[in-house]
Amino acid sequence: METMPRSGPTRGRALFLLFWLLGGALLIFILLPLVAMFSQESAKTVVRVAAMPDVRASILLSLEAALLSAGIAALLGTPLAYLLAHREFPLKSLVEGIVDLPLAVPHTVAGIALLYAFGRTGLLGRLAAQVGLKFWGTLAGVVVGMLFVSLPYMVNSAREGFQGVDVRLEKAARTLGASPSQVFWQVSLPLAGRSILSGTVLTYARSVAEFGAVIILAYYPQTAPVKIYELFLAGNLGQSAAAALLLLLITLSTFLLFRRLVYARVWKRGR
Repeated sequence: METMPRSGPTRGRALFLLFWLLGGALLIFILLPLVAMFSQESAKTVVRVAAMPDVRASILLSLEAALLSAGIAALLGTPLAYLLAHREFPLKSLVEGIVDLPLAVPHTVAGIALLYAFGRTGLLGRLAAQVGLKFWGTLAGVVVGMLFVSLPYMVNSAREGFQGVDVRLEKAARTLGASPSQVFWQVSLPLAGRSILSGTVLTYARSVAEFGAVIILAYYPQTAPVKIYELFLAGNLGQSAAAALLLLLITLSTFLLFRRLVYARVWKRGR
């Protein structure tokens, strides 16, 4: 009786080797520009730029506005994500398309659109001005610009989390007498929590990096990307690169901290 050749493990190793080669090429593509920038700038330049008050203020503003954007996105995006995951309604595809629209719109175009809505002559801008709220040259304008471009990350991630919840668990809770609100707060939300938090962290990271929408709607106060661009236009390539490195290090540190504290501790305890 003939035996089949044992080529399965060999083919499996070859496949994984190919995947590692392709994935490694992608990682090199991501890291190479960053490594090149790190190698060109000295630590002294970074420290000198970090001592500049306007650079520090711009980085702190970016972090503050990004946290506010992520919080607002989680507050407003989670209910919409639940509806998209669990309810069928007319024009649902249109709503999903609207949610994803900021991903397809160039961010400079988004900034111009926001200016027409939230600017001095915009409908929402005029109404808000009557109660003392301005979106040009204020933190509120920065948050609006960040929120517009980053909201899809929150909604889509939370929607995937709610779609992954076992419907049988929700039905069992209803059978045991739980109200729809109790099912949401005690079953659906905790089980989708990891995806919701993932969307919040992604929203935060994307907000920190936003440039186009923010610079058009609210040039001042300057966020870190806007300040880096201003340094570049002034011909200070070294200072702009050093400020970019400083922002990258701070953003990466906070991003990793959020991932570790939120994922590894909070939700590991809850499982």
